[in-house]
Amino acid sequence: MTKKAGPAVAATAHPWSVPVKVDQIPDDGLHRDIEASAEACDGVAALAEVRSVSGLSASLDLAHDGALLHLTGRVRGRVGQHCVVTLEPIETEIDEAVDVTFSRTAGEKGTQEPRRRDATDEAPEPLTGGTVDIGAIATEFLILGIDPYPRKSGVEFTPPSDENDDPHPFAALAALKDRSDSGQA
Repeated sequence: MTKKAGPAVAATAHPWSVPVKVDQIPDDGLHRDIEASAEACDGVAALAEVRSVSGLSASLDLAHDGALLHLTGRVRGRVGQHCVVTLEPIETEIDEAVDVTFSRTAGEKGTQEPRRRDATDEAPEPLTGGTVDIGAIATEFLILGIDPYPRKSGVEFTPPSDENDDPHPFAALAALKDRSDSGQA
């Protein structure tokens, strides 16, 4: 059974789109500074399921490396969430590094077998259609940088005390065990 996206997810699947055509990237690379509109920030907040996103921007560099396309840079933004301890609204600054390598699919101009720099390198992401959406990638990295359990500064979770005088369900068994341990039966 396939899960279908609800209306909120379907409407916000790509709230911040900044497509760049790969064949328009010069041989010496391309630098882009991008900033999301208020509408795009609202869409990213809905997608990330947070209270708000503001000041969303990215500074990215795209460079050819043979059949590979390397995207590096930083994504920054301010995310409004709720403290998991106090439930008070809090703001968090996100500053995430972006580092992704793409491989053009067979048959595209300039395609050759992609090479890995060493055995620990991850396989490159496939790049189809000749376009990379740097806004969507920046959105993904922002969401990866969001703390899933944010806490207000200085707040620690304290579990409730177990000072309940009510007998627990196994109190009678514990009393029998105590009597048998002390030699009374």
